[in-house]
Amino acid sequence: MPAFTLADGTPLHLVRWGDPSAGVTVVLLHGYALDRRSWSRIAPLLPEALDEPVSVVGYDHRGHGRSGRAGRATATMAQLGDDLAEVLDRAVPEGRVVLVGHDMGGLAIMSLTQRHPELFAARVAGLVLLATSSGRLATEASAAWPGALGMLAQDLEHVLGAKLFGLVREHTSRAVSAGLRWWLFGDDPDPELVELTVTMIRRNWPHTVAVFRPALDAFARDAALARVGSLPVTAIVGERDRIVAAADVEHLVGGLDHGTAVVLPGVGHVVPLEAAAQVLPRIVAQVREAYRQQRDS
Repeated sequence: MPAFTLADGTPLHLVRWGDPSAGVTVVLLHGYALDRRSWSRIAPLLPEALDEPVSVVGYDHRGHGRSGRAGRATATMAQLGDDLAEVLDRAVPEGRVVLVGHDMGGLAIMSLTQRHPELFAARVAGLVLLATSSGRLATEASAAWPGALGMLAQDLEHVLGAKLFGLVREHTSRAVSAGLRWWLFGDDPDPELVELTVTMIRRNWPHTVAVFRPALDAFARDAALARVGSLPVTAIVGERDRIVAAADVEHLVGGLDHGTAVVLPGVGHVVPLEAAAQVLPRIVAQVREAYRQQRDS
């Protein structure tokens, strides 16, 4: 399967769609405990949704999906920002870039703005942030998602016993599916999307879930978007998101020159899957704006 090897030797599972020679590339960054399959209802459609050519790149963060393992020293937002910088520098070396991040993927983008401001300024044309918290409204919100996974796992182990739990952990439990459906989805989710989400989380449990939690809790977001300047930023959140509040997302973009907050009725936290039809046109608009920037420069 496709892989991109980082400077420290960690392989990233990286997938491409569209025209690799296009002047604009969309880079998709998935959320905590998920993987690039989060974009399965968006990535293949992007090239068809535009009149201009577009390249689309998605990858599994280190420690997630089919990418190499992360340890305590590398399961940090700083490292994910550095990984994104390497991907931009070596896998997408030319053209303008639209960055689209869900949940932890949005935090990786924020980390990039802090740690690689020159690269960000030179290459990035716009941002789309999905269910990404500013951290302003609560420790409770920032800890809810990893905490929910931990509680569900503890409950199952308590009921089944450690040995039996180890034997059945590769099979989707109805209790886990029901719990995650409540935490992560809105009013009427497609059962196949719930099952896909559970499958992704199960692949990343327990090591990734545990090792990345401190990074989510500790990442300071306050000044992360200070370098965005006049770039267009669209922040999207589900009305039924139990982890990131709409007011938090509105705060995230409230101080930006061209920030727009979008609240999707009836939608939960897994926005790329549950609300792909609403997210796709927002990304398309950013790509068109990136081409306009190129023409005007």
